[in-house]
Amino acid sequence: MRVAYLVNQYPKVSHTFIRREIAALERQGTNVLRFAVRGWDAEVVDPDDQAERGRTHYLLQRGVAGLLGASLVQLLAAPGRFFAALMLALRMSRRADRPWPFHLIYLAEACALVRALKDQGGAEQLHAHFGTNAAEVAMLAQALGGPPFSFTVHGPEEFDKPQFLGLPEKMKRANCVVAISAYGRSQLWRWAALADWPKVRVVHCGLEAAFFGDAAVPPSAAPRLLCVGRLCEQKGQLLLVDAAAQLAAEGLTFELVLAGDGEMRPQVEAAIRRHGIGDRVRITGWISSAQVREELIAARALVLPSFAEGLPVVIMEAMAVGRPVLSTYVAGIPELVRDGVEGWLFEAGSPEAAARAMRACLAAAPETLGAMGEAGRARVLARHQVDTEAGRLLSAWREAQAAVGAAS
Repeated sequence: MRVAYLVNQYPKVSHTFIRREIAALERQGTNVLRFAVRGWDAEVVDPDDQAERGRTHYLLQRGVAGLLGASLVQLLAAPGRFFAALMLALRMSRRADRPWPFHLIYLAEACALVRALKDQGGAEQLHAHFGTNAAEVAMLAQALGGPPFSFTVHGPEEFDKPQFLGLPEKMKRANCVVAISAYGRSQLWRWAALADWPKVRVVHCGLEAAFFGDAAVPPSAAPRLLCVGRLCEQKGQLLLVDAAAQLAAEGLTFELVLAGDGEMRPQVEAAIRRHGIGDRVRITGWISSAQVREELIAARALVLPSFAEGLPVVIMEAMAVGRPVLSTYVAGIPELVRDGVEGWLFEAGSPEAAARAMRACLAAAPETLGAMGEAGRARVLARHQVDTEAGRLLSAWREAQAAVGAAS
């Protein structure tokens, strides 16, 4: 199968799971064309991401002139399809979270995508990651005469504003919709027409065999807890700093490492200073996937106090190297992490609950941490191997295309 991938920005430090999925598809003989709206000038630290950037075609790289030229070519080549796509774009702008000019830009991007696909020999399937603007561009490309499209929904953004993103229309027109967890599928079913429910398939994000290594590494004896993620509201790092301050006030010895960067870094740094725990809390900034693995191995456990999620890939990474996980009862997380088995689950939005889980982890015997790490490794091996999940995605596309062929 020849497949085109479309992502808003690619490569990106938080999109390693997309790179892994593409590589797994290629190992199974799929020819994958990479497209992104932007990202050609973004800073990337991972060598694999740098290599991916060279393989990716960027729709905005030629600027406004490139979009206008592609739109004019598409209008002249197929005026009927162009005006049908234009009407669809304007329809998508009603009640949308962005005004109509943005949707005309999406149409121009779709024109550029259709032309680029034609130049590269076409594709049997167009797949977008995330149900936001990339999925709309893919849908408009199909309306312009491009290939059948599908998209993967990760959440939580799509679940926060499904109608403003036109999610029901996107699901109606797609031949396949992918959720990364059972929870995600249930949220999509809330907005899909009953006839479209069979389109929604669960395909987990996965890890490559090399990430698992030969065996779990025993959890570190050091009282070090690691949090990995963008520094933003939904990840809950401010709450984690408050919880750490409680533990420090009790005289507990620990280190908290915040791996990542983001828009809330100034507020997080201010909270660390306010609590006077700068000697216990460290922010690394963005790090590569190899560095994430090193930080996980050096930690006692991963702690992720998220308010909203899909199913974080870093939880899978932590479990793969045998680290217990401390996280919240949010979205797909309880599908993977069971309280008292692979780690500790606690109530979202509560510094006291987070501190209680952290306290329990710091006090746990090495045998307890080791057993949790082994249980987590076995569970993620069974549920999140990327080659297995890529095979499921391929099957979903083939079945979707066969169903359309049978119907026609």
